[in-house]
Amino acid sequence: MAQSGGVHRAEDAELLAAIAARREAAFGVFYRRHLPRVLAYLMRETADREASADLAAETFAAVMLASRSYRRQGDSAAPWVIGIARNLLGSSRRRGRVEDRARRRLGYEPVLLEDPDLERVATLADAGSSGLETMLAALPAAEREALVAHVVDERGYAEIAAALSCSPMVIRKRVSRGLARLRAGLGERR
Repeated sequence: MAQSGGVHRAEDAELLAAIAARREAAFGVFYRRHLPRVLAYLMRETADREASADLAAETFAAVMLASRSYRRQGDSAAPWVIGIARNLLGSSRRRGRVEDRARRRLGYEPVLLEDPDLERVATLADAGSSGLETMLAALPAAEREALVAHVVDERGYAEIAAALSCSPMVIRKRVSRGLARLRAGLGERR
């Protein structure tokens, strides 16, 4: 862990290694750091506070289970966590219900959410969405377009390049630059 500030100042990769070693404090820091972004993403996709809360709980249970397999790809694990949330959301949509496999595997019971809890979900989602949306909107248009097409829409570089009349290498570079800018922005917000 980072020397100055301990677990609260640790980088995501360090926190995930500590989570894999079952250090509860590390999970708490990681959870608080990424929950607003995860909820913002899920609220945008579902427009349902309760489903978003359930999916977020499943996402972080999956993070606990997958923490050993995390491979660092920058300063922030936010894209990895959002990827887990996106996969769980897709699976839940296909099944017609919110997944709970990771929570069951960890032995966690579902939590009944009351109105104040659901208001907190909405507040956290708003907090997580404003920063990420602002950073995405601040990217140069070409980088933003390539990044959204590749990461969000899950389109391949060649397909995007054909649609934009450029080479796949140009698209790779735009996506890489866009991700680097977002990572830098996410790192500054910690």
